[in-house]
Amino acid sequence: MITLFLSPSCTSCRKARAWFTKHDVAFQEHNIITSPLTTEELMAILSFTENGTEDIISTRSKVFQKLNIDVDELSISELIQLISENPTLLRRPIILDKKRMQIGFNEDEIRAFLSRDYRKQELRQATIRAEIEGTNA
Repeated sequence: MITLFLSPSCTSCRKARAWFTKHDVAFQEHNIITSPLTTEELMAILSFTENGTEDIISTRSKVFQKLNIDVDELSISELIQLISENPTLLRRPIILDKKRMQIGFNEDEIRAFLSRDYRKQELRQATIRAEIEGTNA
């Protein structure tokens, strides 16, 4: 099951939700503002990062700039505590399943969360459309 970690005010989050809905992709929604992430969820997210905190912390956020801290100097438990207290520090949406994580809304990268059968069907439809358009040109 795909989990979509989001905040309702986030435009990219709303786009991701709409995209999953439009493509009939089952997902569970987790509002990080009203229901802060658990330590286990944060550890799972961190385990998928390639660049650690760089991948998940929004250094452009007002909260980050106001805190004036170096997250690289924090221990894991301090980092988790900081994110729990300030969920808007996270870049979002965070899209997670058992094998992958995607941060932010990028339609091409989100396609990776579709089943292989769905992607094959989508490719067949695109090929047919291209052939029809080529015939009509």
